[in-house]
Amino acid sequence: MDIQEIVSSQQAFFKTQQTKSLKFRKMYLEKLRDIILRSEDLLCEAIHKDFGKSKFDTFTTELSFVLNDIHYYLKNLNSLSKPKKVTTNLSNQIGKSSIHPEPLGCVLVIGAWNYPYQLSLSPMIAALAAGNCCILKPSEIAENTMKVMAKLINENFPPEYLYVYEGGIDETTELLKLKFDKIFFTGSTKVGKIVYKAAAEHLTPVVLELGGKSPAIVTKDADLEVAAKRIVWGKFLNAGQTCVAPDYLLVEESIHEQFLEMLRKYITEFKYEPGSEQYTRIINRKNFDRLVKLIDHKKIYFGGNSDETKLHIEPTILNNVNWEDDVMQEEIFGPILPVISFTHFNPVLNTILEHEKPLAAYLFTRNAEEKEAFTSKLSFGGGCINDVIMHLGNERLPFGGVGASGIGNYHGKYGFEAFSHQKSILEKATWGEPSIKYPPYSEKKLSWIKKLL
Repeated sequence: MDIQEIVSSQQAFFKTQQTKSLKFRKMYLEKLRDIILRSEDLLCEAIHKDFGKSKFDTFTTELSFVLNDIHYYLKNLNSLSKPKKVTTNLSNQIGKSSIHPEPLGCVLVIGAWNYPYQLSLSPMIAALAAGNCCILKPSEIAENTMKVMAKLINENFPPEYLYVYEGGIDETTELLKLKFDKIFFTGSTKVGKIVYKAAAEHLTPVVLELGGKSPAIVTKDADLEVAAKRIVWGKFLNAGQTCVAPDYLLVEESIHEQFLEMLRKYITEFKYEPGSEQYTRIINRKNFDRLVKLIDHKKIYFGGNSDETKLHIEPTILNNVNWEDDVMQEEIFGPILPVISFTHFNPVLNTILEHEKPLAAYLFTRNAEEKEAFTSKLSFGGGCINDVIMHLGNERLPFGGVGASGIGNYHGKYGFEAFSHQKSILEKATWGEPSIKYPPYSEKKLSWIKKLL
């Protein structure tokens, strides 16, 4: 089908007002949930072909997020959609004020390859819950998951309401020439700039979920065992191909060697071995080659081996890294963990501040002053104290970047709001209005206006 025709059909369908019905929205959310539940094996098979990802990881990091999103909106859609009363100021008396969430229209969601179900379907679900029509463009890099999403959705949903558009760069370029009421993009900062520029041609608002070099700081006051276990899990989950994974590690000098040994212990204990159920491969040869070049063999503390035929890179820790090394110049997005030693806490925060604002940041400590300095001084999208990544699992927390790591946010009510317009309404009584605002004006009226306003 011609994508221009589909977008036009969605724009026309939206004008029928059908998607504004909560019954309509809930019906299709329930239908999507049922399709996912009965197609779990098919979804797992497709992502295994792309990544070698296990059923366990597919459910915990992909499908559970999607199903929880559907459950959240089915449970909360009535309250989210209800007009909100707000206080009416003195100059607008006698009257009442309210905010009415309304859908935007026809929206475009461009998903990412690293978590192809979660990062495509979750924003799409938020768009549908808010009452929009939606074009979903999954990443072609994870080809098999793109195809299975297209099959399941396009065979079960009317294209004038929801449609998955397959293809690569050329198809995405054509999509971006069309006018949408909102564009939601997850991916690299480089491509995010292209999307933003294209959206500006139509004055289309955007949500950009990008990335950046997310630091994890470990001080001498941390529970080192807990810190090592959680950092190893978060860093090497999905072979490091996670936008909020700890990108690099800052460890206080007095515990540096001890902590490195703990990292080694947990990598071995968790059996993060290429080809195992616990460990995925790199998505393609292009990313594999880029990552291998970032491994400085003179600085390998652990790992460093790779297999280009299977696209496997061993979990790798680089020690004695400095801020000028190649591995510190770009987001790694792979199973390489550079470790930098520091002696004083506040100066290391200042160094982080000199770089672009990251999507996430993490601190491991039991020191209250360090927690306060971390929270108040650093700017980042979201993060954790004494954990990594898990802030994504709370739908009551907004997820999104700041500065170069993104624009806007979603999850839970924030996803609903991302795809809604907050329409303000003031309803005035037709009696009891003073004549003070109407001509002819006088010094006395001005005196009263100054007191009132």
